[in-house]
Amino acid sequence: MGKLLVPDELWALVEPILPKHPYVPGVGKPRVPDRVCLTGILFVLKTGIPWEDFPQEMGCCGMTLWNRLHEWTQAGVWPTLHRLLLHKLRGADEIDFDRVIVDSASVRAVHGGKKRDPAPWTAAKTGRNTTWRLMPTACRLPASSPQLTVTT
Repeated sequence: MGKLLVPDELWALVEPILPKHPYVPGVGKPRVPDRVCLTGILFVLKTGIPWEDFPQEMGCCGMTLWNRLHEWTQAGVWPTLHRLLLHKLRGADEIDFDRVIVDSASVRAVHGGKKRDPAPWTAAKTGRNTTWRLMPTACRLPASSPQLTVTT
């Protein structure tokens, strides 16, 4: 038999922070137990299989797992669990700080980054403005420079 994904010690930490949903008899069908869902979620995340390919022989369907994952995310279960586990590991001196990776999201812009497209020329066009009904027509500079005169 393989290693349990949710051993009793882990379940004792997780169970108190999960939102409670008591079953009301006669209203819908009973919820799949939270421990079964946590095991299924960890199985899907560990193996990388699609949610819809989760084997129903493990106690529920992939859609139930996905919905429970979303519900627990909205309830803030994961950050709370992360803090609890870090606190427990630090207390037991089980975190090895010899192997630490620092990651950065900054990326160097080679050659000044992406070049912008030139802005279209709009000076000779009239258009609506938020202040005036029409903008006055702007005057363009001459297309060519004045002719040079040669002096000797």
